[in-house]
Amino acid sequence: MKAAEDGDPNDAVAMKRSVKAINFGGREEKGKAAAEIKRLARGDGRTRRLLAELGVVPPLVAMLADSKDQLLCRRLAIDALLELASGTFRNKKLMVEAGLLSKLPQLMRDKAFAKDQQLARLLFSVSSLVKTQYPLQSSHFLPFLVGILDDDDETTSDEVKLTSVATLYNLSTKLDNTRPIVASGAVRSLLRVLSTSTSRRRSASEGALATLGNLAASTTGRKAVGSDPSAVDALAEILAWDDEPRCQELATYLLMVVAHRSTSTQRERMSSSARSGTIVPRLLELALLGSPLARKRALKLLQWFKDERRSGVGVHSGPQAGISLRSSNPTMTTTGEGEEEDVEEGRRAVKALVKHSLDRNMELIRRRATGLEGSSGLKSLVAASSSKSLPY
Repeated sequence: MKAAEDGDPNDAVAMKRSVKAINFGGREEKGKAAAEIKRLARGDGRTRRLLAELGVVPPLVAMLADSKDQLLCRRLAIDALLELASGTFRNKKLMVEAGLLSKLPQLMRDKAFAKDQQLARLLFSVSSLVKTQYPLQSSHFLPFLVGILDDDDETTSDEVKLTSVATLYNLSTKLDNTRPIVASGAVRSLLRVLSTSTSRRRSASEGALATLGNLAASTTGRKAVGSDPSAVDALAEILAWDDEPRCQELATYLLMVVAHRSTSTQRERMSSSARSGTIVPRLLELALLGSPLARKRALKLLQWFKDERRSGVGVHSGPQAGISLRSSNPTMTTTGEGEEEDVEEGRRAVKALVKHSLDRNMELIRRRATGLEGSSGLKSLVAASSSKSLPY
């Protein structure tokens, strides 16, 4: 207590009173004590550590799931814990040891806390323990986080979804957590975040893509991403987000994972998407106008599509060698005339595709030139296109 006495004498008195009330007071006294601890914990790291040493964490955690406590008292307990967790590894560890995560199922059953922003922020803060040697059980977090991401209620704020995605990202940085994250259905939920994003609600998309990228580092994660039927379409849509270069980089990385390391079924979905004309034109634009990393990945994907098409033709070329585009003519034979006509038609198709792509690219360049007048816009675009240490 000496450290507190060295500061404001009033704070030292308030700390003594609050510690006593939170441990031994009635419900009303505990509520007032939680509010006072919240105020004191905002001061500095030394005060936060001292409050935890005086034993305020276990009673605050106990207040969260006590249905007999008033809703306001429980919210004050969350706020106090959030302040105590700020920048202190030891306090977060004490919260987990006091049973914070084991109380989440009870809180989820309470509609008042199932989508609570402050609780989501507290879990995000605690999830940073995964980056240390502390054995944090990710399975406690997952139902709460996935429930928020799957919630279609308009009252669920963008901020609480963004916080939930950020928490999943923290958990995904540890390879041992990949299996429980996949088993929870988080991959489907993250892809759903991408497919339901609008220009106004893209804030969580980069975090969702980065989390999927972490999961794809393992065989289990790659299989989960590759086997989801919505993955290709959701990722292909992001290729057109010209104002989100970082998202484009991550989307092309995940498409490369699907192309090179997924099942034949998912690769066939990609090939079908290419035949329908959705992916390839976007990749061509990205290869010309994207960030350096996005251009590199787009070119690799275009090469993959080219190789896949050549491989697909090669499988059937033997028995169909004598068939040309004019095979309906019974007099047509396997002469050079038919082959030359096929080649010429292919050239015309490629020229038409390139012309269409160039026209779109020029229009895009014009729009970008209009929107990025001044050096500040250019600098922000360059800063957003920084690369990560991914394998592609």
